[in-house]
Amino acid sequence: MSVPPMPAPVVVILGPTAAGKSALAVALAQRFAGEVVSADAFAVYRGMDVGTAKPSAAEQQDIPHHLISVLDPADRCDAQRWLELAEQAITGIRARGHLPIVAGGTPLYVKALLEGLSAGAPRDPAVRGALEARYDREGGPALFAELQRVDPIYAADRHPNDKRRLVRALEVHALTGQPYSSFHTTDGVRRTDITPLLIGLEWPREVIYARIDARAAAMFSQGLVDEVRSLADRLSPEAAQAVGYKEVLAHLRGEHDLARALTLVQQKSRNLAKHQMTWYRGWSDIHWVPGDADDLVERAAALAQTLIP
Repeated sequence: MSVPPMPAPVVVILGPTAAGKSALAVALAQRFAGEVVSADAFAVYRGMDVGTAKPSAAEQQDIPHHLISVLDPADRCDAQRWLELAEQAITGIRARGHLPIVAGGTPLYVKALLEGLSAGAPRDPAVRGALEARYDREGGPALFAELQRVDPIYAADRHPNDKRRLVRALEVHALTGQPYSSFHTTDGVRRTDITPLLIGLEWPREVIYARIDARAAAMFSQGLVDEVRSLADRLSPEAAQAVGYKEVLAHLRGEHDLARALTLVQQKSRNLAKHQMTWYRGWSDIHWVPGDADDLVERAAALAQTLIP
């Protein structure tokens, strides 16, 4: 009788934006012959470099990185497509005898890796078109109120002005009678073919907010506006919604000045961090480590060592 393969060990580093996940992933990869898999929804796109705080060219040359700059910015990428790419990358990493280290940025993508995804939600252009017309006619608040009634879980993280996501969620509900949130993941049951170790980086709120504000300002000084200008005509609808890109695109259209764009990016990034931590607080198996600990790498390495035979 054949013996089933052992579950693959996978280190997953979590935390809010600007927490230092990528740097810790590189440090652990250097220590454990690892390779880094990015779980950032927008780092997959070529050319979206400054605004996604991609690892430097030197870091990527020193340690193999995956799912960074693998798609054209005009391409669409959702959790299902990312999961397929991530599983291919992890399979290759394991075949080389290396340790996969996932640097988590998008909670839904990490959750998909840990639990898998249910069947994709259906689409119907006619239904979607009718809902878009309703949005234009009745306004976002009307559709948002309907979404709150039929799918309060998904509505909790949405805004009445988010036309694309409101329409998509109501399209799925109209077609299936089921909330859109039910199509995102399974029922919370972990996969058995991987053994994940979740390491979370925690920061005091005022400290992480200061880090976020400083990083946003640095992005502007490092050429974010020029980057967005060069990509403006090639961004998919999803990519154009990325924090930093959306606000700069509005600036380039003359909707607000550059100072206002920076303020909005800082505000939206802080909101993103809050949203990320709301997700993670529901996961009981995260090993939390202070992000500013002097012995951060040593603590994380000690945890990772438990995965290695």
